[in-house]
Amino acid sequence: MQIIKTIDELKAFKENNKSKTIGFVPTMGALHSGHLSLIDNAVSNNDIAIVSIFVNPTQFGENEDFDIYPRTHQKDIELCKSTGASAVFMPEIDVLYPNGLDNEVILTPPVDMANVFEGTIRENHFGGVLRVVLKLFNLISPTNAYFGRKDAQQLLIIKKMVNDLFLDINIIPCDIVRDKNNLALSSRNIYLDSASYEMALKIPNAINKAISLVSANILESKIIENTAMACLNGLEVDYCNVVDFNLKKIREIKKGDSLLLIAARVGKVRLLDNCWF
Repeated sequence: MQIIKTIDELKAFKENNKSKTIGFVPTMGALHSGHLSLIDNAVSNNDIAIVSIFVNPTQFGENEDFDIYPRTHQKDIELCKSTGASAVFMPEIDVLYPNGLDNEVILTPPVDMANVFEGTIRENHFGGVLRVVLKLFNLISPTNAYFGRKDAQQLLIIKKMVNDLFLDINIIPCDIVRDKNNLALSSRNIYLDSASYEMALKIPNAINKAISLVSANILESKIIENTAMACLNGLEVDYCNVVDFNLKKIREIKKGDSLLLIAARVGKVRLLDNCWF
């Protein structure tokens, strides 16, 4: 497995692998089993698989955890190697932002999809996400790019960017990976102590209740939302809403085009989860 840190090294790697399909998994590191499932898919379904590890400053707000975001590069490299990844792209900030953060052409995310839910809480977050993902897509030119369904709003906005800009890339959604107690895996789970972890389990319990209702053909959004909110009692809930794939709130579940989005805080740890119907 090759470790790549510069654009010239990346170009040379691609030149040596011309005409091969490329599976790409963009990450911010601190890899866990959820990331590894994405990498496994990329390895299994492409000639070569590239993983990027880059903590992107433009998607963090002023009071967020950019400076303390977990960075476990050596462990991440070993994990990537164990999956059979072909290369890890680990650029420094000045490689991806050679002109600085404030002197670039910036892609504006779609207002209706980016200024709701996470976008109301994390100002300019999705602008920063699209900014770095588009750079990585342009540099790597993947055949297939793999994203987890856990970050549902991000996934839907990236799919829209690819469609709107006519990028020749297949976006492959991958299922949420959960721990033995059904908590969705996240790099921020390491911040949970034992008491906070027990509280966090209310989130997957809410998801399971919602799934049970839909399985029983109870499709009214308000019933699903109220039932989920009851499960989240004691948590600071940012949102708990049923929406369509354009992130519009809807009155009733339409199977194949609906999801339940949840964001809640357990102490200082903010966790996302969702269910796609």
